[in-house]
Amino acid sequence: MDRMIQDEEYNNIVSSILSEKEFSGKMKEIRHHDSTRLNHLLKVSYYSYKIAKSLGLDYREVARAGLLHDFYLDSVYDQGKLKDKVLLYTVRHPEAAVSNAKKFFSLSEKEEDIIRTHMFPLDVKVPKYAESWVVNFVDKGISTVEFGHKFSHQLTYMVNFYIIILLHMMRIG
Repeated sequence: MDRMIQDEEYNNIVSSILSEKEFSGKMKEIRHHDSTRLNHLLKVSYYSYKIAKSLGLDYREVARAGLLHDFYLDSVYDQGKLKDKVLLYTVRHPEAAVSNAKKFFSLSEKEEDIIRTHMFPLDVKVPKYAESWVVNFVDKGISTVEFGHKFSHQLTYMVNFYIIILLHMMRIG
């Protein structure tokens, strides 16, 4: 997180989002795995930004969409059975995040795709852009690591190994 704080270019890209109180205020109040949703969003955004930049992709859109990919409010999902909550979370929260983001920010088609498809393959919406795939992979890796803290650090090492292999494969291809 220290690198993120010191990365002036990254901070310039996401500052308008972070300064929106509806975003920052609510996201830091909602729990997400072992932390807050804001911390999760910052990690996904920053690591996706770094990977996209190293691959020559549109790192600005990746940073913004990575920060907005889970911008939905839990109150929508508080009702119903566990099975319904899981379905709502995996399939509907990306659309809710796009809808919320569009209320406060201007989104490009690519940013919408990044947010809308970040739950693939749990959701059937397939990413259209390389940038969407980057955020998808980073979100899966970070979520697994965050969730893994509840159970075992061994899972964290396994996920890190998985991410290293994926990054290596992306460079080869």
